[in-house]
Amino acid sequence: MTINVTPTQLLAALGVAVVLLWIWRASARRAKAAANAARTRARLFSLTGRVLVMAGVIVGVQWVVITHRGDTVLLLAVLGLPALFAAYTLTRALTITSYDSPRGKGDRR
Repeated sequence: MTINVTPTQLLAALGVAVVLLWIWRASARRAKAAANAARTRARLFSLTGRVLVMAGVIVGVQWVVITHRGDTVLLLAVLGLPALFAAYTLTRALTITSYDSPRGKGDRR
C-alpha cells in the first residue's frame, strides 16, 4: 500500500499547518496581553487601596489630636508633617529635572 500525495495536497497541508501555527501564536499573544492588563489593574487597585488606608490613618490621627486639644506643638506636628510629605511628593512629581533637546544631524553627543 503506497500513499500518493500530490504537490497540491502537500501545499494545502502545509498551508493548514501554517494557519494553525499562526492562530496558536495569536491566541498566546492575546492571552499574554490580557494577563498583563489584569496585572496592571490589580497593581493600580492595590496602590489605590494603600493610599486610601494611609490617608485614613493620617486623617484619624489628625482628628484625634485636634479634638483633644492639648499641646500646640503636637498639633502643628500632626498637621505639618503630612503636609511636608505631600509637598515633597508633588514637587518631585512636577519638577522637570532635565531637558533633552532634539539633536540635529551634525550635533555630537
